[in-house]
Amino acid sequence: MRSSISLGRIGGVPVGLNLSVLVIVVILVVGLAFGRFPIAFPGLPLAAYVLAALVSAVLFLASLLAHELAHAIVARRHGVEVTGITLWLLGGVAQLRGEPRSPGADLKIAGVGPLTSVVLGGFFALVTWGVSAVGGPALVSGMFGYLAVVNVLLAVFNLIPAAPLDGGRVLRAFLWARWGDRLRAAVAAARAGRVFGYTLIILGFLNLVSGLGFQGLWLALIGLFLVNAASAEEQQTQIDAALHGIKVAEVMSRHPITAQPDETVAGLIDRLVLRHHLSTYPLVDDDGRFAGLVTLGRIRAVDPARREATPLREIACPPPDVPSARPDDLLTELLQRMSGSTDGRAVVLDDGRIVGLVTPSDISRTIQTVDLRAREPYRTPRGADLAPHPLGGPSAGGSLPGDPTSGGPSSGGPSSGGTVRSTDRRDAA
Repeated sequence: MRSSISLGRIGGVPVGLNLSVLVIVVILVVGLAFGRFPIAFPGLPLAAYVLAALVSAVLFLASLLAHELAHAIVARRHGVEVTGITLWLLGGVAQLRGEPRSPGADLKIAGVGPLTSVVLGGFFALVTWGVSAVGGPALVSGMFGYLAVVNVLLAVFNLIPAAPLDGGRVLRAFLWARWGDRLRAAVAAARAGRVFGYTLIILGFLNLVSGLGFQGLWLALIGLFLVNAASAEEQQTQIDAALHGIKVAEVMSRHPITAQPDETVAGLIDRLVLRHHLSTYPLVDDDGRFAGLVTLGRIRAVDPARREATPLREIACPPPDVPSARPDDLLTELLQRMSGSTDGRAVVLDDGRIVGLVTPSDISRTIQTVDLRAREPYRTPRGADLAPHPLGGPSAGGSLPGDPTSGGPSSGGPSSGGTVRSTDRRDAA
């Protein structure tokens, strides 16, 4: 999930909004300003209801952000890289690269999200009491009371034991600690998530046919998201297990054909592109150092009239933006770095000089030649720290607000604590 609007960094973590989050804002403002608040607190001007709804929407999004930040902060403390947090249509996604190394770390990363939501619920409940105690406006008190209830529902929904919800991460950690087999535990949690997702879809359909249109549609949408995320997570887990132990040198395309940064686009087309069926051309400087990456997609994007005058350095992906590895690195670690990369390629470097490429074709070929069932699944090493916290949490936190204007679980919102990993594992907070 990519951010459309950057909100800067919080604690060193990039935070942004996807434009789809505006749908949640509209749903909240309309549902509260023209439904919940006028019914609960009649007789006030429309402007008061709209203002209270807008404040509620902003504080609700801030609550989702706090949930995701909690996942991210604890994940970083346990050595899991956090590439960013995005708020979107179904809540939030904390994009984590990598997985916790023990069930204990997994539990802490997963559990801190719902715990944060419970703390926020308690805080808003305290503010509600304070406003009432000093004789403040009933609408203001009701606004904070609504936020208290929604945050508690968010935490409860998140703890349902089904991936990619935070509760699915907790389940995975328990099973991991009990079985000593992370793959088996992750697959079990993902399958539980699929069952739960299908259950929500069925409930949503029943609501639709019984006349509860929007609520049923929202349930079905959340269920569909959970089914897809859980299925992707199970597949990714099996692929990671199959590729466990494979080195980058075993996969990479060796001795790639290179070009010079000052060569023109037209020159590259005449010299190489028309003669070789290749999609990727690394650039090297006069000292043989890697200087950027050019793909056919970037070449096609150049206006034919400008190709004679455009040097490759102007269209190349700069070295800092290209995932890199050494030949002895594990392929699974490189795949995590390649997740979300601009061109979907990686370079293999030895002392700054390029010795190979890893492209989508290389990865697909490797996956096709590996028997997922033949390789040994990942198991917790002897002596791994299973105490004092015998369980673990999400690879990427996320949030599903459900229908935030109603009071039941279908509106509270899930938090799937997990990623669609470096594949971009998502949570539903």
